[in-house]
Amino acid sequence: MKVGIDVSPLKTGHQFRGIGIYTQNLLRSFQNLKIVDFSPKLIEKGEIPKDIDLIHYPFFDLFFLTLPFSKVKPTVVTIHDVIPLIFPEAFMPGLRGKVKLEMQKLSLKGVKGIITDSESSKKDIFNYLNFPKEKIYVVPLAPGEEFKKINDKNLLDKTKKKYNLPDDFVLYVGDVNYNKNIPGLIKAFAEIKNQNLKLVLVGKAFLNKEIKETQEILELVKSLGLEKRVIFLGWVSPEELVAIYNQATVYCQASFYEGFGLPVLEAMACGCPVVAADNSSLREVCGSVAIMVKADTIYSIAEGIKLLANNKAKREELSQKGLEWVKNFSWEKTAKKTYEVYKEMVK
Repeated sequence: MKVGIDVSPLKTGHQFRGIGIYTQNLLRSFQNLKIVDFSPKLIEKGEIPKDIDLIHYPFFDLFFLTLPFSKVKPTVVTIHDVIPLIFPEAFMPGLRGKVKLEMQKLSLKGVKGIITDSESSKKDIFNYLNFPKEKIYVVPLAPGEEFKKINDKNLLDKTKKKYNLPDDFVLYVGDVNYNKNIPGLIKAFAEIKNQNLKLVLVGKAFLNKEIKETQEILELVKSLGLEKRVIFLGWVSPEELVAIYNQATVYCQASFYEGFGLPVLEAMACGCPVVAADNSSLREVCGSVAIMVKADTIYSIAEGIKLLANNKAKREELSQKGLEWVKNFSWEKTAKKTYEVYKEMVK
C-alpha cells in the first residue's frame, strides 16, 4: 500500500507547532514500524502522484481551504478538534471564514474517513461538522520520546540558571487562546498566598504583545500585583522544555476545552504531577492520575494547585502514577493505529 502524506505544514510556520510536530512524529514512527508493502510518500499541496493508493492530509483548518475539493484518490484527513465552533464568540472567523467553513464542510463529504485524537473530538466532529460517526477513527497522540525523567544535574542547573527558574513553580505550556483559560489560571494562582511559589508560562504567544489575549493577560497580572510571581518564558527548545517539566512542582491545564491536551502527558512523562480541568478530552488523557478541577471555578483551580503544592507525598504519589499511565501512549501505537485506518480506507 502506497500512501501519499501531505507534508505542507513542514514547509511553513506550522513546522514547530502542533500540526508540524504531529506530522513529523507520524512520519518518523512509520519508518520505525518497517511494515512490508507499506510505503509512505511525501507530497505537497496540490501534488497527486498516480502511483499511490491513498492520500492523507494530516491537518484541517475550519476557516481556510486546506482540503482540496477534487478527490481523485481515496482520502483521509486528520482533524484534531473543532474548538472554534464550540466557542464561536471567542473565535470569530468573519464573513470569508464562514464561507470557507461551508466549503470545507462540503469538501469533507468526499473523504473516506477522519482521524481524530480523542473520543471527545469524535463526538464534536459528528455534532458540528455532521460527519458520520462510523467514519471517524480515534487515534490518540503521545509525548515524544525526549519527554522523560532526567538525572542530568548539569542540564537541570543550566536551564534553571538560564531562565532564572525558582525552586517551586506551577507550570503551563501552550498557547493563549480563549479555550486555554489562562486568565482563570492566573486568577486562581493569585488566591495562593505562598509567595515562594511562582507561575511559569511557556509559549511563544506569551511574548507577542500584538496578540489581544496576551495584552489582556499582561494587564491582568499587573492588576493583581503578580509581576514578581508570574514568569513569561516564551518559546524554549525541546531539550530545555523537558528540563523545565522535570523541575516544575505542579503542571496545570485549566482549559475550558481541549481536543487532546498533549502537555499533560508530556508533564507526566517527566514525572511532574498534574492538575487538569475535568472536561472534554482531558478526562480521557488524565485517566485517574491527576487532580481534576472545574475550569469555570477559580476556587476549584486554586484548591487543586494547593493540594499538590503543599503536599509532597501527594505529589510523589501522582508522579509515580503518571509515569505508569503515560506508558499507555506511544508514537508507535499512534502509527500502528493510523496504518490500520489506512488499510480500512483502501478495502
